[in-house]
Amino acid sequence: MDRHHTYENPLITRYASRTMATLWSAQRKHSTWRKLWVALAEAERELGLNISDAQIRDMKAKVEEIDFDAARKHEKRLRHDVMAHVHAFGDVVPSARPIIHLGATSCYVTDNTDLILIREGLQHVRDGLVGAIDALATFAMRWKDLPCLGYTHFQPAQLVTVGKRATLWCHELMLDLDEVEHRLSTLKFLGVKGTTGTQASFLALFDGDHEKVEALDRKVAEAFGFAETYSVSGQTYSRKVDAHVVATLAGIGETAHRFGTDLRLLAHEREIEEPFEAEQIGSSAMAYKRNPMRAERMCSLARFAMGMTAPASQTAATQWLERTLDDSAVRRLFLPQAFMAIDAVLTLYLNVVPGMVVYPNVIAKHVAEELPFMATENLMMAAVQAGGDRQDVHERVRTHSHAAGARIKGEGATNDLLDRLRADGAFAGIDIAAVMDPANFVGRSPQQVEAFVAEQVEPIRRKYPAALSQSRDVDV
Repeated sequence: MDRHHTYENPLITRYASRTMATLWSAQRKHSTWRKLWVALAEAERELGLNISDAQIRDMKAKVEEIDFDAARKHEKRLRHDVMAHVHAFGDVVPSARPIIHLGATSCYVTDNTDLILIREGLQHVRDGLVGAIDALATFAMRWKDLPCLGYTHFQPAQLVTVGKRATLWCHELMLDLDEVEHRLSTLKFLGVKGTTGTQASFLALFDGDHEKVEALDRKVAEAFGFAETYSVSGQTYSRKVDAHVVATLAGIGETAHRFGTDLRLLAHEREIEEPFEAEQIGSSAMAYKRNPMRAERMCSLARFAMGMTAPASQTAATQWLERTLDDSAVRRLFLPQAFMAIDAVLTLYLNVVPGMVVYPNVIAKHVAEELPFMATENLMMAAVQAGGDRQDVHERVRTHSHAAGARIKGEGATNDLLDRLRADGAFAGIDIAAVMDPANFVGRSPQQVEAFVAEQVEPIRRKYPAALSQSRDVDV
């Protein structure tokens, strides 16, 4: 059937990188199964089982050559996906048919493959995080001195700088990086544990030799670059591992949703915009519009990723005793899709941040509209130091501020508070312009940006140099 007449997952067709989509492909999954069968046979031969070099050589030659049609036919007959691929592999390497999957249960290939893919997926996510951190830190340093309105409750508050605000976005990505690094450092292999996790079948193969069974477990794990296996398991590794991984990915979604929302708010204020291409259309009806579609997409994909925590945690909670198979179908959905959604989110970071457009004149206009109110305390102190009575000056400031505010709200007029204060004798001789310099109201924002980048970001840049200076195109 033509692909346009069946549903296609947009994560694959529109959003995720080819790297992440390929990672979770059927080819990658089932070729890894075959590599696991090869590694098992090699370790069993090294430990004394009757397996020949020729059998292993024949298996290795066919690892990537998978006849998926043949596997489908076997599965239709057998109603078992792993055994279908055992038969499909045996069909092309008949010499090794007797020893493929020897002593193993299905989860030997399914769970160990998932752990391999999770590790590689986390590494790719880690690199995307590093790239986004690097880009935001560069942006923060560029704009570390530019005063802008701070907002609390999305109401004007004390001034910050554009760069200081960017460090908030960057810092949350660093917290996510910490979580990803933790998951990578603690991820282990299932290894060879058997049908209920007791390794009974392997103990029988090695005539009760416990040391050989332990060695088998180590050798297979080492073949795939894992230093350790989970010391105990049922038939599967604990599904809490999946829940932890998906929660980590969802955490990146939380960060991205916050950043995307902030960017959308700032676009409304016309202070900062995402890149807008020469022929890009913001609206099919309103041709003048410059909608923040990439930030909106980021929020949308992040929301989807955050939703993956529910099936992951529910699956961890409902595993019966040594295992139940109701985890299978749902894990085929939430594991790949959580990774692909966050991969797409990070692609947006790496596309948007390097091209973010700042409008200093609009920012300065907004500051000028609100700063007179924020500066009244400084102006009041200057008037008192010049000989004024504190209580009298306070009352004058209060009266003028309310009058200016009423004019702004009632007439839509500009803020004339400074003109009112200049005309008041209590403020005669005060250099209002000097007091009103926005740079006087940003606190230590520039210094905080410099310290943050030097002390927090630079170590990450040194640790992961290959992940720096990334940018990714967004095709649609």
